[in-house]
Amino acid sequence: MTRKKKLRAGELGKYFLVFIIPALVVYLVFSITPFLYTIYYSFTDYTDMNPIHLNFVGLKNYLKVFETPVMMTAIKNSVVYAILLTGFQTILGLPLAVVLNRKLKSRNILRAVFFFPAVFSSLIIGYLWNFIMSSSDFGLINNILHQFGFGTVNFFTSKTALYSVIFTQIWQWTGWAMVIFLANLQGIAPELYEAAEIDGANGIQKFFYVTLPLMCPSVKIVVVTGLIGGMKVFDIIYSMTSGGPGDATQTVMTVMMKKGISEGFYSTGAAFGVCFFVIVLAISAVVTKLMGKWSDAIQ
Repeated sequence: MTRKKKLRAGELGKYFLVFIIPALVVYLVFSITPFLYTIYYSFTDYTDMNPIHLNFVGLKNYLKVFETPVMMTAIKNSVVYAILLTGFQTILGLPLAVVLNRKLKSRNILRAVFFFPAVFSSLIIGYLWNFIMSSSDFGLINNILHQFGFGTVNFFTSKTALYSVIFTQIWQWTGWAMVIFLANLQGIAPELYEAAEIDGANGIQKFFYVTLPLMCPSVKIVVVTGLIGGMKVFDIIYSMTSGGPGDATQTVMTVMMKKGISEGFYSTGAAFGVCFFVIVLAISAVVTKLMGKWSDAIQ
């Protein structure tokens, strides 16, 4: 019997290698290798004018990252974007999931309606909201305001453009957070709520003492993925503002594309990419640690 188990374990190991090796090779070729080349190029003078004979320049490109105002603006905008988007989609998505987890006749339709924007590409959403918020004669919101006698509102000034973009993404991705929370909610045993009712807990108390502690896994997923995705934002910025007006909505990815590809400063773009990786890694580690402490504190 033991020999059969060993043989079976050996066969499973072979099948495991057959399936894992192709995926590992693809990961190494298309993820790890480009990342290592990015680190290498960040220490050279690689540009479109010097693509072959590369020289080692030390930390020159990294110093340039922190000396260039637009790059610091991009980092600040990316952090603001990621924090606000993640915060609002979590704060709005959690109670929305709780409400739509109830036995409502229209709950399936409402779930689909709230999740529907997340199905579309951010490029499409960006062009759609660019039309809706436009200050031109065809702008939908301003047309409605004109009908009521109000003046034109410019949503894309240097002070409001970033927040206008964030609003569109809250609208798009709150439904996605709601679905993650719903999956977690449906895994909570009804007996826990029945026991809380027997102890005299009302609806709010059941939420804070039963629902919220058991929602930690899904909250961690939404917060961590939301922050990482927010730091990497590019498509919605490109479709709505292209980084403007001025540099008001420049983000890490738009500056990387501009410096690293459009302007041909490949080594500077590579250094910016490495700095971005370190920043995202640090933020992810801090958030994961804080979420772990929060989970331990309320359970």
